[in-house]
Amino acid sequence: MRRLFGVVVVALTAALTLSACGGSDPLSGTASTAPSASGSGGGAAKVVVGSFNFPESVLLASMYAQALQAKGVTVEEKLNIGSREVVYDQIKSGGLTVLPEYIGSLLAFVDKSSTAKTKDEIVAALTSTLPPELEVLEPAAAEDNNSLTVTKATADKYHLTTIEDLATVAKDFVVGGPPEFKQRQEENFKKVYGLEFKEWKPTGDTTADAIKSGTIQVGNVFTTDPKIVLNDLVPLQDNKNAFGSDNVTPLVYKPGVNDTVVSTLNAISAKLDTEALLSMMKRISVDKDDPPVVAKDWLTQNGLI
Repeated sequence: MRRLFGVVVVALTAALTLSACGGSDPLSGTASTAPSASGSGGGAAKVVVGSFNFPESVLLASMYAQALQAKGVTVEEKLNIGSREVVYDQIKSGGLTVLPEYIGSLLAFVDKSSTAKTKDEIVAALTSTLPPELEVLEPAAAEDNNSLTVTKATADKYHLTTIEDLATVAKDFVVGGPPEFKQRQEENFKKVYGLEFKEWKPTGDTTADAIKSGTIQVGNVFTTDPKIVLNDLVPLQDNKNAFGSDNVTPLVYKPGVNDTVVSTLNAISAKLDTEALLSMMKRISVDKDDPPVVAKDWLTQNGLI
């Protein structure tokens, strides 16, 4: 609040008003510190919602943005930014305020030595590991887990049901996934399963199709990708928990959010389950519906806008 100057009575009134509402100290002229933690009741001037560069992240970010706008929050969307290696620094610095995240993948990024695998273990680990300016809110029941996936024909031929079963054939297999997949997982697979693949290929969003076509023999496909069913693919069981639980959760820059933002995002998490996420991703990946349209439909059906 700005101090008013002019007639003495006006100045006195302004000072009393400022003192009552905590805007500035009328004697020292020093501005008081505005509440910045996620539990604050103050208003967020503008919330910047970002996303990673894949369709499900864009969908989730659109859900967050539309629900916040319905609550009167001013929102700017920055979608399809890039991988976690790029986006994490942006939310840590406050360039983004809200980001849809996956708890297991986030923990593996910020603490490569963590052994936490269950939802509760991972959330506890994130609470103690994340920098003080960042916070994960309530995780949704919805999970989109990492997997190593093969065709049904490959699974049948080599008797593959678990990732551990790959140990005898990995040396002859080309594995694909996001461009950063090798950097993130090569050592993890060696340590947990003793896997050493013939070659790593960056296949990105086309991983499921590359598995089907035989360009790669095994790939990192997210478990909510409808192409798993459409292409008759088989996600191998992660029997030694190389991947942790990956519940969807909002990651927030604490100084930029208030009670309205937090409660709105938590309300989305409370209603979002894996079945709903699968259904929405089918509309986007197969039916080619726009993510904002799909997001709006789900929010409306669940009374969130």
